[in-house]
Amino acid sequence: MRKFFGIVVALFLTFSLAACTTTKDVGNKDNQGKKDNEDKKPEQVLHLNNSQEPTSFDPPIGFDSVSYSALNNLMEGLTRLGKDHNPEAATAKNWDVSSDGKTYTFHIRSNAKWSNGDPVTAGDFEFAWKRLLDPDTASPAAFLGYFIEGGEAFNTGKGSKDAVKVKAVDEKTFEVVLTSPQAYFLSVIANPVFFPINQKVAEANPKWFAEADSFVANGPFKLTKWEHDSNMVMEKNENYWDAANVKLDKVTWAMVDDPTTEYQMFQSGELDTSGIPPESSEQIFKEGKAIVEDQAGTYFYRFNVTKEPFKNVNIRKAFAMAIDQQQIVDYVTKNKEKAAHGFVSYGFSQPDGQDFRDAGGDLFNFDPKEAKALLEKGMKEEGYKKLPAVTLTYSTSPNHKKIAETMQGMLKENLGVDVKLANMEWNVFTEEQTKLKFQLSRSSFLADYADPINFLENFTTGLAMNRTGWSNKKYDQLIKDAKNEADENKRFEIMHEAEKLLFDEMPLFPLYFYNQVTLQKDNVKGIVRHPVGYLELKWAYVE
Repeated sequence: MRKFFGIVVALFLTFSLAACTTTKDVGNKDNQGKKDNEDKKPEQVLHLNNSQEPTSFDPPIGFDSVSYSALNNLMEGLTRLGKDHNPEAATAKNWDVSSDGKTYTFHIRSNAKWSNGDPVTAGDFEFAWKRLLDPDTASPAAFLGYFIEGGEAFNTGKGSKDAVKVKAVDEKTFEVVLTSPQAYFLSVIANPVFFPINQKVAEANPKWFAEADSFVANGPFKLTKWEHDSNMVMEKNENYWDAANVKLDKVTWAMVDDPTTEYQMFQSGELDTSGIPPESSEQIFKEGKAIVEDQAGTYFYRFNVTKEPFKNVNIRKAFAMAIDQQQIVDYVTKNKEKAAHGFVSYGFSQPDGQDFRDAGGDLFNFDPKEAKALLEKGMKEEGYKKLPAVTLTYSTSPNHKKIAETMQGMLKENLGVDVKLANMEWNVFTEEQTKLKFQLSRSSFLADYADPINFLENFTTGLAMNRTGWSNKKYDQLIKDAKNEADENKRFEIMHEAEKLLFDEMPLFPLYFYNQVTLQKDNVKGIVRHPVGYLELKWAYVE
């Protein structure tokens, strides 16, 4: 019995000690878990709205803000626009410039990688830039590469790919030769058009950009989810060379095209930023809640000069002068925009310090009496007893619809003309507009780089951005001269002459200059909205 009792006591002590040890260990683990939870920072997530499905994430194709605002955060060029809106070193750590200002040699960072782990090479840039200029690519942005020696010739079928002066000197050295010195070159190449493309991936899968699971990024974020026409998700790209300075873990993008719905989502906490619906603008501005920032761009309408009745310049001028831009910005858009009486927006300083727009002045104005006289003159010139039917076409959007309806009323009131309205979805609309299928259609332009020539070059003969059918040899020559003029004073004089000629011919008429009006949650910081450029989330964070 004593032996059995001893065994029982021993077992009891053993289990007691084991229990004490276990309890102590559990306590330590609980405490450690609490410490880990305290040390773990909450996930940094930003909720944004992209308004609609991106046209394309193929860099030379998605030439619009619904593509590039997102793409600008997935990819990165040799340079990137910094917090001060000036170009700074990005995928390229530095560069050398020849004494004549025409040859740039870029040195790509050794730690620049794609999201799949591949190194970003000079060959990826050569491949991408030549693809941009390849006529088979049919990029609407190819003209931006015409400052490259041999670029325009290749794109217009007059030269070869091998004659385009961009080359990978070695894996990390990229050389570019320009047609002439370009003061804005480093700003231009921050544009998504000039992003590199992983050549190995693109050759294996030409549609690499079309889905999240095949997309390869070299920027601050990578694409992890893409439900087309619904939403997208980006997550921090750990392979990005500057990942240590990217604070956001995730960015979600809704695709809601209605500004009222977007605003409601902001109010309910589903979105961290929002635009302002016109019906709420007066109260929001009164409360001082809106962030108002500059943006270099113009909302305008294009005439198709190959279709009746807009083959006649006086009829074009009549329609333009029958529209009261100030009424539209005051009572329709209600976003504190400036009415436009020229095409180049404010924000571009001349050598004398004056703003280009102020120096150029108003190139046309609302004048219903003169508009009526011009319509009568144009109809007489064309032999019209009755004006041919006119259809005004816009891309589907509540705001575009309101503007179109207002213009319809003004044309009826000021010219006695009944105009029909038509609308279609953005992607189809752009294709049809490029094919010159419309008579009169809405459009917009946001500057790709910080120089007036970027606005004016759009209307040179045959350019994909022209979309009016208008062609003028003198205008083409002025744009060419401006691009090759080294004297800045003379260059600005040439650009003013070109803009005046544009309005003498009137293949378009502007309504207003864009601005950026945003509502943003107080705890969201570091989002950069460039006056010329696209949304920047690299430095964004949530407090």
